[in-house]
Amino acid sequence: MQKIKSKLGIIFDLDGVLVDTAKYHYLAWKRLADELGFNFTMEDNERLKGVSRMQSLEILLEIGRIIMTEEQKEKAAFKKNTWYVEYLHTLDETALLPGAKNYLLCLKKEGKKIALGSASKNTPLILERLNIAYFFDAVIDGNSVIKTKPDPEVFLKGAAALGLDPDQCVVFEDALAGVEAAKACGMMVIAVGNPESLPGADWYISSLADMIALKQG
Repeated sequence: MQKIKSKLGIIFDLDGVLVDTAKYHYLAWKRLADELGFNFTMEDNERLKGVSRMQSLEILLEIGRIIMTEEQKEKAAFKKNTWYVEYLHTLDETALLPGAKNYLLCLKKEGKKIALGSASKNTPLILERLNIAYFFDAVIDGNSVIKTKPDPEVFLKGAAALGLDPDQCVVFEDALAGVEAAKACGMMVIAVGNPESLPGADWYISSLADMIALKQG
């Protein structure tokens, strides 16, 4: 806990850390798979965590053993995202994960600099629907990076936007690609999950509610 207190910047992944939109991704990808004529399971969906839209499509096509032209891939990805955005419009603050808003409030009161580092290109819409955009001093998402996790670009840009060095920041992540990205640029990583599925993190929690409990304890 003391190591976290010494960090000036906190960078959050979005999906699986602050909110769970995985079910909406799953529904949209499954809808596409159904249209293409094959089954896409919740277990298959785990492979898409922290992965960009086009990379996710490649995995989906691999599962379905389907070959597409680049033009067909673009159309399929656009269709999936259209469905996903439709689902996102049903989001509200009740979709925030346990402890998320309270922990953001605590960090603001402590004067920490807060950034978001997400692969999602729908981040602005999600933040708006959850009514938490005002917490963030910087937002780095799929619209502002070229390379996706495990490349560290998103976190390096996050630290730079906060005016901090990487070693002054701590990252909260729930995906292995995100843990690897943060460690690659020398940041402390707190994983929302367990060591078996997210090896390499510095510390593990089940949700941000654990961070509130630690502060109160």
